[in-house]
Amino acid sequence: MKGSDVVIKGISKFFGDFRALNNVSLEIKKGEFFSLLGPSGCGKTTLLRIIAGFENPDNGELTLDGNDVLSVPPNRRQTNTVFQNYSLFPHLTVFENVAFSLRLKRASSAEVKSKVFEYLHLVQLVDHAHKKPNQLSGGQKQRVAIARALINEPRVLLLDEPLSALDAKLRQHMLIELDTIHDKIGITFIYVTHDQQEALSVSDRLAVMNQGDILQIGTPQEIYESPASDFVARFIGETNLFDAKVISVEKLNRQWDEYMVELDIPELGRIKVTTVDNVKPDQRVSFTIRPEKIVITTDKPATKREDINLFNGIVDEPIYSGFQTKFYVKTQDKTLIRVIKQHANYSDDGPAIRWKDTVYLSWSADDGYIVEVKN
Repeated sequence: MKGSDVVIKGISKFFGDFRALNNVSLEIKKGEFFSLLGPSGCGKTTLLRIIAGFENPDNGELTLDGNDVLSVPPNRRQTNTVFQNYSLFPHLTVFENVAFSLRLKRASSAEVKSKVFEYLHLVQLVDHAHKKPNQLSGGQKQRVAIARALINEPRVLLLDEPLSALDAKLRQHMLIELDTIHDKIGITFIYVTHDQQEALSVSDRLAVMNQGDILQIGTPQEIYESPASDFVARFIGETNLFDAKVISVEKLNRQWDEYMVELDIPELGRIKVTTVDNVKPDQRVSFTIRPEKIVITTDKPATKREDINLFNGIVDEPIYSGFQTKFYVKTQDKTLIRVIKQHANYSDDGPAIRWKDTVYLSWSADDGYIVEVKN
């Protein structure tokens, strides 16, 4: 691997009375594509700027491959940053923008030409080498910025909301290109974004941040399927989240710590959920079920399985989106539950579900999740 391990220990940062980072610690592995994800103002860009050397923390440690770099200036850290606004020189061609740092190092003309075209080929811009930035599309400008950052051969590439200025289709295309570039060069990528889909799509692991704290670190699947808090459950994708009380707990397997828990949810009633958390009767918890995990039908399911949760309601609003339909279903106590039905085939099985239809909602105990234990 060409990248560096990045270790952050107990880093805090204040701007006046505002706490931007609160005792943040995390380890990023060599060659990882790691994302810092969170809403605006959560501290992710501040943390990136500290790694780059543009900000100094009030306390804490930062090491690259075990070496303390907090006293090392940005130009000697073996990191490079790709900014949201590209920061290209408007009077220079694509070639000269990418060559700029090599010119500063007084590299030979032959080396400049060889390396610039190597990285322009990597970002598929060889045919645009002679153009100025104002002759390029947003995606092309971003690729120039990436090539310019990579030509210094950093061990860590820092990307600060690099796709936020692009439209949705181009953003998706650039994500694939970024992932491909990462796979080809093998260095450590640290990617800052507020877009959950971006982070889930390309990250090996990610950290979810809010108000200067890291709330959860894990793989995209771990973060999505097993959120550590109510905030993470709400922020990552869509979900149905309820406060609940534990009624009973039954151990399912003597060898494994897995339990069948019965919950009482005021808006729904009694439901069952499997968990590896050893919760106890009368505890207050949060329960979540993702919309795509819920099966919606107009006929009552015939299953007699005890681990299936079943409720009925009325379709309050169906929203067709081509590849899926999202239903807002109102239960008897007027609670709205979101359900997503994917359209895998041209014609779905069974009758169409329309506005005001009475429907049945069902899901397995394995598909729900206890997010937080409140007491």
